[in-house]
Amino acid sequence: MTIDVGRVRADTPGCEHVVHFNNAGSSLPPRQVTDAVVDHLRLEERTGGYEAAAAALDRSERAYDALAALVGADRDEIALVENATRAWDMAFYSLSWKPGDRILTSRAEYASNAIAFLQTARRHGVQVDVVPEDETGALSVDALRDMIDERVKLIAVTHVPTQGGLVNPAAGIGAVAREAGVTYLLDACQSIGQMRVDVREIGCDLLSATGRKFLRGPRGTGFLYCSRRVLDHLEPPFLDLHAATWTSADSYEVRGDARRFENWEGYVAGKIGLGVAADYALDLGIDAVEERVTGLAEALRGRLAALPGVTVHDRGARRCGIVTFTVDGHDSRDVAARLSAAKINVSVSAASSARWDFEARGLPSLVRSSVHYYNTEDELDRLCEALPGPVTTGA
Repeated sequence: MTIDVGRVRADTPGCEHVVHFNNAGSSLPPRQVTDAVVDHLRLEERTGGYEAAAAALDRSERAYDALAALVGADRDEIALVENATRAWDMAFYSLSWKPGDRILTSRAEYASNAIAFLQTARRHGVQVDVVPEDETGALSVDALRDMIDERVKLIAVTHVPTQGGLVNPAAGIGAVAREAGVTYLLDACQSIGQMRVDVREIGCDLLSATGRKFLRGPRGTGFLYCSRRVLDHLEPPFLDLHAATWTSADSYEVRGDARRFENWEGYVAGKIGLGVAADYALDLGIDAVEERVTGLAEALRGRLAALPGVTVHDRGARRCGIVTFTVDGHDSRDVAARLSAAKINVSVSAASSARWDFEARGLPSLVRSSVHYYNTEDELDRLCEALPGPVTTGA
């Protein structure tokens, strides 16, 4: 399968107005997703929220099937939640901790995850250990294996870090986790929608993801995969009448599927839109999506690397659709502002979002340009042409 670029651009009204290279932040949604959300909101407007939800139950339930198909899971292993952070937190804070437990993670972890690790270390006396990198900058599977002992309670790794094109070896990590019998939480916020992610092949117990990034779903949507292997060992940090049943005056029973991580009130229009986004990706073919996104990103890296004063900072043997760079003599925010003035959307990754990685590499910030399959070679050229020249100092 190949991507029909003309078709997907026609499905994407935003392509007429901007050059969008901020897909790692929030992609331009296809018209089908926006229509699904708006149609349901109009139904709520006409009939009432509860009544609209009942009328559209098949459409909102479709999201579970579509997302399960997208990640190779079963529908009862999927929970729909407000965002990727809530999905990750609900999984992480479901674990019970005791002093001396260890968390193994990567140097490229996102700030929200690292803060949760540090909070848990402070509260419970847990030890947080960062696994060394291999020669390419990815987490070293060999080093991970050497660090396993009886105190390791969790392996928690970001599949694709926010600050670069690196793809961590998720399946290799999963093999180590399975050998050791250690719970494995994968943050797939940046990988879902731009590459194949199969939870059975990877071997993760838990996976968190968002709708708004490469999946092209609505903002305010996300999901959690929870394997049946670990479900009965995890009680969410809070429950309500959706996640559990009040069985007697002084007892309750947690529901037996991944929806124990949900709560009763939800964004029904967003759930419907998220399901439509997942179906859109499935219809295109995720392998075709990955091929095009990866190819465009490599083409952009090549163009950028050929420009005087531009340094590409992506690492890893396997790289994806996120491309990060700096321009000599220019602050990354100023570069992003210059591109924005030319109607080219990028973003900036700051040290505060991935401090372990940025400080180790001596980087204050990076321009992040993240491509998607609806981008074109001409748009890559426009970005490069709009960049400022390097600032050099005299001898």
